Amino acid sequence: MSKIPAVVLALLLSQSIFSQPLSDTEKKVISYIKLHLPATEKLLEEVVNINSGTLHINGVKKVGDVFAREFAKAGFQTEWVSLPDSLKRAGHLVATRNGKKGKKLFIIGHLDTVFEPDMAFTPYTRLNDTTATGQGANDMKGGDVVVIAALQALQAAGLLHDTRIVVYFTGDEEKSGQPTSVSRKDFIERAKTCDLALAFEGANGLNSIATARRGSSGWQLHVSGKTGHSSGVFSKGSGYGAIYEAARILNSFREDLSTEKYLTFNPGLILGGSEMQYQESKARGEAMGKTNIISPETVVTGDLRFLTEAQKDAAREKMRRIVANNLNGSRAEIRFQDGIPAMEPTEGNNQLLEVVSGVTEAMGLGSTKAGDPGARGAGDISYVARYMKGSIDGLGASGRGAHAPGETINLKEFPLLIQRAALLIYRLTHTD
Repeated sequence: MSKIPAVVLALLLSQSIFSQPLSDTEKKVISYIKLHLPATEKLLEEVVNINSGTLHINGVKKVGDVFAREFAKAGFQTEWVSLPDSLKRAGHLVATRNGKKGKKLFIIGHLDTVFEPDMAFTPYTRLNDTTATGQGANDMKGGDVVVIAALQALQAAGLLHDTRIVVYFTGDEEKSGQPTSVSRKDFIERAKTCDLALAFEGANGLNSIATARRGSSGWQLHVSGKTGHSSGVFSKGSGYGAIYEAARILNSFREDLSTEKYLTFNPGLILGGSEMQYQESKARGEAMGKTNIISPETVVTGDLRFLTEAQKDAAREKMRRIVANNLNGSRAEIRFQDGIPAMEPTEGNNQLLEVVSGVTEAMGLGSTKAGDPGARGAGDISYVARYMKGSIDGLGASGRGAHAPGETINLKEFPLLIQRAALLIYRLTHTD
């Protein structure tokens, strides 16, 4: 009989561990979560009813205080990471258990929402037995509560003893303090001490998680041309002007790059005319133009989203080549700004997916698959995924309408997602 290679054998053993049926211990954890579900929903209602728009510093800190109270019940030490006043952000909540056993987990959430105090307030309200609404109920106070409820259930069962876990709830995920080299410095440094990252942004049901997320960056196109009477447009002496050159460039972007999978680029602002003033810091401007004057200047700003750094770099190079091929009488240049990096698909991420799938199969929910990376924007996990042995996202609450009035949370799936999270954390922290 031929021998199975050691690496393959280890993988098979690992898979057999993670796909095992529910143990009596795990069944007790599920029972605890079910029993304490009313208190869990009450916690969700409490934090949803606190406005914590990113720029509402006191509100973000107040939500952090509530969660710090709850982390203490799970045996975690908490601290508040302050940011410089110049960033105008509240800071971050960190909860830790400094044990020595199992894989060290980096669990990610955020305290802020997109709903600032000057927006109409939507309190936590049950719409029916399976749906509730409220600001941040889904994105992502629901996900934060999934984390806390799961950890409290594990603590009650005595399963967090000697575990190594860092929970990091940022206070400015929806609008990160700039520069991110400052606002995410502590976040990144702590992540580097961990093995695996689990992020609890919104779930896409019970059987899908994110093993990759696209990154985002920005670009600004500046075009200049010869001005003069419109009767000379297209001529050798006058050329095409700035607006035609900008149009050529944008259309060439669309023709040459728009069919590439996971790559998108969106022009969000275009400004041109015979006179123009653009305020970059405010992302706004003013322009005037006469139809008988060839436009001498045009500005376009946009974003660029990508699945890998290699894809981003290749796209930028193609865009530069297009920009350089100017029409007669015009000049153009493009500048790129780095934003949030991509959470690239890796084998380590796929192995984590198999662990999650083993949990949902054991729960009788069926297997779990990787979601479409193109369906998600960038998130905090993208800052740290490159440093981890494995990373996954989309483990939080489910619902609809995130970032919009009427955002909802699916209360039918909510307890099952808490159970999934608890068993995932348990299995990861109790295997080497």
